[in-house]
Amino acid sequence: MFSIESCDIPRDALLDKYIKDGTYTDCYRTDILSTVSHSQYVIAFYTTLIFKLERLILKLAVSRPSTDTQVAHLASGTVNEFAAWYVEGRCENQLLLCDFKRRTRSWLMIVPFVEGSHVHTRLYFGSAVVPVVNAKTGESSLGFVYRALLGFHKLYSVVLLYAAKLRLESQFVNNQ
Repeated sequence: MFSIESCDIPRDALLDKYIKDGTYTDCYRTDILSTVSHSQYVIAFYTTLIFKLERLILKLAVSRPSTDTQVAHLASGTVNEFAAWYVEGRCENQLLLCDFKRRTRSWLMIVPFVEGSHVHTRLYFGSAVVPVVNAKTGESSLGFVYRALLGFHKLYSVVLLYAAKLRLESQFVNNQ
């Protein structure tokens, strides 16, 4: 997992609009020595074993089931809802999802690049937690639960991106 690094959100990222006071944002990246389409990345990310566990929890806890077929439809752009999320933004190399409570965002982006004579793909994964305004005090905050889970969230984000990278690399090796 040492190949995953924390980084700034790129300026052209759909997640960029959440970089503002009070909103928590993060961004992680890693590189793969192959050409990966955005669709392949979305499918790999949301079908890893670790993310399937999250999908199971969402099914049981908030009645938001999902399937690998739905992931494929999300990746191809034929659906705009998946499990507990809906598509807030999409372009050729990015996907920005918002949860059904409108508190969190999940973002995936690819950037192909050439280094030497090899084509690489940079994979990005980031998220945002939008603060809420306390009706009594008028102050905005992330809230106790979100703040308490940030440490876990950061580790989980690294694990998710690493699992997607491993899945994509194994597909690349198996297709040669």
